[in-house]
This record gives sequence, C-alpha cells and structure tokens, in this order.
Amino acid sequence: MTVGEALGVLSAFRPGPLALGTDLRLGLAGAELNVAVGVSRLGGSATWISRVSDDALGDLILRELRAEGVTAVAVRDAAPTSLLLKEQRTAGHSRTRYYRTHTAGARLSPEDIPEDLIARATVLHVTGITPALGDSPARAVTRAVDIAAGAGVTVSLDINFRSLLWSEADARAALLPLLRRSDLVFAGPHEAGLAVDGTQDPDKLAEGICHFGPASAVIKTGAEGAYALIDGRQYRQPAIPVQVHDSVGAGDAFAAGYLAELLAGEPPERRLRTAALLGAFAVGTAGDWEGLPRRSELRLLDHHDDNVR
Repeated sequence: MTVGEALGVLSAFRPGPLALGTDLRLGLAGAELNVAVGVSRLGGSATWISRVSDDALGDLILRELRAEGVTAVAVRDAAPTSLLLKEQRTAGHSRTRYYRTHTAGARLSPEDIPEDLIARATVLHVTGITPALGDSPARAVTRAVDIAAGAGVTVSLDINFRSLLWSEADARAALLPLLRRSDLVFAGPHEAGLAVDGTQDPDKLAEGICHFGPASAVIKTGAEGAYALIDGRQYRQPAIPVQVHDSVGAGDAFAAGYLAELLAGEPPERRLRTAALLGAFAVGTAGDWEGLPRRSELRLLDHHDDNVR
C-alpha cells in the first residue's frame, strides 16, 4: 500500500536546450507510483492511493496502473495533473522543472485515506516527496502512517529529499516524526544526514536512523551499492554492474525490489540483492518505471552474453 502523487512527464528526445524547441515524449511518474509498479511486476500485490485529475493525463495514469496490475484508489479532482518537464541539456546532464502548484496531487487530504484498506495492508510505503507538496498532503501521509502504526502494519519510509520542493530545515521538521513511527527507512547518505548530523559514513548513518526507532535502515550509496542495518545485523550489497543510461528512478526501483521480497517473506540478503538488481535495471533503461523487470527477467543481468537466445 502506498500514498502519493502522480505526474505527467514531458521528456526531451535528444540533448539540447528546450528554448530552441524539440520533440517531447509524454509519460508518467511519481515516487510512490514507481514503487507500486515495481512491486507488481515482481508478483506482489500493490495498491496506490491518491488524487487524480479528471483530465486526459489523469485517465492515462489510471489506465497505465491498471495495465501494470496496480490497484488505484483515487479521488478524481477538477484540478490539473502535475507536470515534470525534463530537459536533456547535454548527453550527460539533465535539468528538471516541476509544475506542482494547485494540482490534484497537491490537494490530497486526510479524508482521502481509506482507513480499512491501510489497516489491512502488510506494508505501507510513503516518501518524503508527498509531504513536501503542502500542508494537506503532509497531513494525508501522517494520517496513513497513524492508521498503519496503530494496526501493526509495517511502515516503510523513503526520505527522498527534493531540494526543488522544500528546504532541508523544513524537510527535517516534517520527516522526523514520520521517521520515528517507521519500521524501515531508505535513504541516500545526504538524505540520512537530514536526521543524523556529523557523518557521511553509511554504518553510522544507519545506526543513527535506527536510534530514532526504526528496526531497519538501508543506506543507498549509488555505484558502491548499499549498506543495511536490519534488526541489529549489518549487511552490505554491492551494486550490479550495468551501463548507465538514465539514473532517474533508481531509488524507487531499489525500494520496490526490497519491498517485493519483504512481502514474499524472503531474508534480508535476498531483499537487498533484488533491490540492487532493480536499481540496475532502472539506470540501464530510460524512464522512471518503464524498464523495471518482471520476476522472470531478474537473471538477465547475470548473463555474460548480452544477447540471450
């Protein structure tokens, strides 16, 4: 079960300044939506809760989620769909601009959170992105976490800090109460530093996060892999070697792989291995979720021959 916003995505086909005009590809994304799709593709049951605009982009979002086997519990709203405009300024450098003010996702409210569904979930996954959209979405996420914690549902939090949405001080103030009520936390070193001062060492960051209450903390370290402290035991997972095509969505993919295996009852080593594999698929393909694998495809990156016949 996850709660969050969906966006329409307009991505440039080729490098160059948007000011000169270029072809754009239409897609959709959203951190929580990406995770739901990743879990579903691995055979897990995923439900996504949100507000969706009553426009063509809202129809696209719901249609794609149905096609991916994700259950969408969405209030239709007259406000427009949020947009993400992605400029590929050079072959190796992209720039992103958000249009998220007065949109359907920004109007998500505590009244939109179905208590019965949350209470029956196995895992509730939330991120630090939706609370950054405004007071009402922040209260909606808090409401979902309150219901889950009260019902004994595992709460998963990806800090997922976005500097274009809010300051570090505002993020720290809003996310620390959620972190204290979470059972599992995902973060990059800088994101973990919002809660744990004075270090960039993954081991100490994980310990610091668990000191707030979570039983498990996973520190994602990019090309170096990940470090995890799970129920007091340390784990290290190297990154899966892959040619990087697009790094967007890698963190969401990692979380999806971990949560899918958690739902399947797999041990920490398997959760982290699958998480790393999904992260590799994400960076090796274009888009936020489009290149994520089915379970039958997980071994593709283990082959030494690039052409599997």
